[in-house]
Amino acid sequence: MQEKQKSTGLVWFRNDLRINDQQSLFRASENHHNVIALYCFDPRYYAETNYGFKKTERFRAKFLIESIQNLQKNLKMRLNISLLVFQEKPEIQIPKLLQDYNITDIYSQKEWTSEEFSIYKQLKQENPGTNFHSYFDQFLYHPKDISYGFKDIPEVYTQFRKKVEKESVVRKCFTLPRKKGDANLLSAPSKIPSLQDLGLEYFKKDPRSAFPFQGGEDAAWQRLESYFWKTKNLSHYKKTRNGLLGTDYSSKLSAWLANGSISARQVYWEVRKYEKEIEKNQSTYWLIFELLWRDYFKYISLKHGNAIFKLQGIKKSNLKWKNDREAFESWINGQTKQDFVNANMKEIAATGFMSNRGRQNVNSFWAKELLQDWRIGAAYFESLLIDYDVHSNWGNWMYNSGVGNDPRDRKFNNKSQAERYDASGKYRQTWLQDSLFS
Repeated sequence: MQEKQKSTGLVWFRNDLRINDQQSLFRASENHHNVIALYCFDPRYYAETNYGFKKTERFRAKFLIESIQNLQKNLKMRLNISLLVFQEKPEIQIPKLLQDYNITDIYSQKEWTSEEFSIYKQLKQENPGTNFHSYFDQFLYHPKDISYGFKDIPEVYTQFRKKVEKESVVRKCFTLPRKKGDANLLSAPSKIPSLQDLGLEYFKKDPRSAFPFQGGEDAAWQRLESYFWKTKNLSHYKKTRNGLLGTDYSSKLSAWLANGSISARQVYWEVRKYEKEIEKNQSTYWLIFELLWRDYFKYISLKHGNAIFKLQGIKKSNLKWKNDREAFESWINGQTKQDFVNANMKEIAATGFMSNRGRQNVNSFWAKELLQDWRIGAAYFESLLIDYDVHSNWGNWMYNSGVGNDPRDRKFNNKSQAERYDASGKYRQTWLQDSLFS
């Protein structure tokens, strides 16, 4: 034990960019005298896809840069832990650190989708003398606490939800690790790349954006404090969540949840606190309901693996899909025959964000009206969305394209949806300034 306390542990940050309720950080701090942290801006995530656009565009990249800046500051100021940042592939950079700092153990959040897992697998195979520790740390309900094995996860969300709500309990959050001594800090320089370094263009935020927020753990808690405690908007969430304009129609916590600047557990326990101190109603329940949807898509990807990225989806449907470049250009540029679709597509192109209602509509239009390859739409969302989460994005695209978990295989009527959710035309007017609504 004495020998282990003198050893050095490496916390490899991926989509868990926080210091509170962070199991890898907590375990490493408990087990090792010295702790170093690492984040890699992997060049593969900023390369061009086969579809002709960047895998990660400027909106999410800027939010990520801000998140890493905040993480680096919090690790240093609150825990005396240095965050080393590299613009390099992890499987190339990490072995260098193992030698330079005599690292014996690597701690990270468990990832299982193919791209992320292949990197972890390669690292583990090529560094047999290193101890690897990974944790399921992105769930609301931990996999060990649900009564299903991964192969037995129901294909219908309602069945999953009812059983989990009845039989499972959300774990308590991990406490903040003890602060290390000053000697733990490294003098090694660590430059966080700019947008330009990543091959992306600088931009100013569009004043119409429904998501004008900054990245990082501090900003996540500022948003939660505002939405829950200052405005008490949480009490009205269920009524307003299908909104289209402004910052407060929904919690907007999805982007911080996606890169792990805040955990689902933290949000859950804050809702429970709100229910005790302010009120408990359908809206407070509905936010937890949505967190459980997020869990569900993670469990579906654990069950089905790479099927969530395949044309047939998890239903293995033999539908005939088109791949029309002209249709794609008109869709992404907001030049289709549906003004509601157009307004939403202009919003995501200008801001990297779109409402949940909008996402369902443009997805349905692309896959079920135009009959275009749904994976192209999913990849386009992956590129642009600030709150991109691999499981939720691809799970929702399957769901709304007829190859996923929707037992009713619904198709949205974009015209009636516009009349219902944008009756005044204000949303369309905001984004289609040259349209009949201007």
